[in-house]
Amino acid sequence: MKAPSPFNSPALRGLARAFPAVSERWYVISKMASDPLYDAVFRELAPTSQPLLDVGCGMGVLAFYLRARGWRHRISGLDYDPRKIASARKVADRWGPDTEFNAGDARTGLPDHRGSVTILDILQYFTPDEQRGLLHAAAHRVAPGGRLILRNGLASRNWRSRLTRAGDRLAKATRWMRDHALHYPTADFLDSCLHGAGLTGSLRPLWGRTPFNNWLGVWHHPAPAA
Repeated sequence: MKAPSPFNSPALRGLARAFPAVSERWYVISKMASDPLYDAVFRELAPTSQPLLDVGCGMGVLAFYLRARGWRHRISGLDYDPRKIASARKVADRWGPDTEFNAGDARTGLPDHRGSVTILDILQYFTPDEQRGLLHAAAHRVAPGGRLILRNGLASRNWRSRLTRAGDRLAKATRWMRDHALHYPTADFLDSCLHGAGLTGSLRPLWGRTPFNNWLGVWHHPAPAA
């Protein structure tokens, strides 16, 4: 099934209009039009009924996209940038009490949670040891029937990887991101961390109309032996 266009879907147009700043609205529209991320996450979560913890939620675009697509389970967002949390909270009221956003640094730990977890496009801002700690903490919060969904640029020597690094440098230069990228993980590193934490899953490319070396991974608890 093709993802709904943000230009043709009233719900998705309304999502962008909900943000007060023009720059935020254009960011949301361009992100939904060029990047298959949100639709891919929705498809993974659609059959689940577990609450979601979105680590590195930013302005809450994933949460609001899921709501616009009809996903009604509890969503909690965590981000260490108080500006983005403030933007998310301005929009959250229209979605009811089951959508909340809190400021906090994932380096110091994750909130209590059992369900599904998303970690989207933030791992490169952590050292390898911090990445390992975050992935283990996230894996231990995945409930049976839940998902750990991760999207990130992966380390490589191809042109997509070079553009990914350039894009992150631009994000820091324009103050969209507060920190420099520190370390891009490899597929083997992610598999080792998450399989070692008891989850099973795999990675696949998720580029869409972007030039970046983005990959999507989905992990879950193995099915019980028959």
